[in-house]
Amino acid sequence: MHYRTMGRLGWQISEIGYGMWGIGGGPGGFTGWDYDVAPDCLDLAVEEGCTFFDTAWVYGRGVSERMLGDLLRRHPDRRLYTATKVPPKNREWPPGPEDTLDDVFPPDHVREYVHRSLENLGTDRIDLLQFHVWEDRWSADERWQRVVSDLKDEGVVEGFGISVNRWEPTNCLRALDTGLVDVVQVIYNLFDQAPEDELFERALRDDIGIIARVPFDEGGLTGTLTRDTTFPEDDWRAVYFGPENLEPTVTRAEALRKVLPDGMTLPEASLRFILHHPAVSTVIPGMRRPAHVRANLAVSDGVPLAPELLAELREHRWDRRPTAWSM
Repeated sequence: MHYRTMGRLGWQISEIGYGMWGIGGGPGGFTGWDYDVAPDCLDLAVEEGCTFFDTAWVYGRGVSERMLGDLLRRHPDRRLYTATKVPPKNREWPPGPEDTLDDVFPPDHVREYVHRSLENLGTDRIDLLQFHVWEDRWSADERWQRVVSDLKDEGVVEGFGISVNRWEPTNCLRALDTGLVDVVQVIYNLFDQAPEDELFERALRDDIGIIARVPFDEGGLTGTLTRDTTFPEDDWRAVYFGPENLEPTVTRAEALRKVLPDGMTLPEASLRFILHHPAVSTVIPGMRRPAHVRANLAVSDGVPLAPELLAELREHRWDRRPTAWSM
């Protein structure tokens, strides 16, 4: 495993971390979780050198956080970094155009969920606290600034971050101006290359950590989707991969596979593409099976993409705008 610096926080973290949405289960997420297998996956990741684990209260309504707390207690000799997120008070992902800070992150709500997360994790400090959604029109509101500053001063939170809404990588730049945002979590993958345009340059300039999420486009870059793929109604991918998105996703994934060298899988190419960029601190694939853990963490071998292949992969950029189904 190779390690990178998490911006000005200075942490040395595994360049491939662990996204804990899928294993958390519960309503509004992925189906197919297995609470018996999940601990084995997490332990294997630690054994393979993973040190960064990203969760959220909403992942199983605390289940994923408790899994992470159990992991910390099973490995007291390892420095594992915890990242979690405060859910929007109105439970809207992303926020609506009229939503105010009072609707989404009033200070008392932030504090309530910080303490819920601390209880679930079984710790007295959260390494990285993130707001699970964001609108830059809130950036000048001193109330969120004050509660974040206070939580840091109290030692309850070490670093603060924002999880940027899907396909809106610049919807945080004014928040960065406050100096309070240490880390930005953003969708960045072979299709979604837009963070390179402005956000990554700003992150490098101001020493902001970058967490790259959704490396496989919710499954579109795994190579397993077909035009006949369906998901259970209670799996959010049933909406994401509806008629408007499934066909073009499969078509584009098929075109990508054609340019890969023999022996390289689409998931491997996806992770290597993300890791090529120096602004990325870590990438957080979801992993619900030990085989997923082994395959994904094995990509951290220090071998860069060939320049010719990197140039070819850039041609598969797919710029999209948020829609009702993209959540």
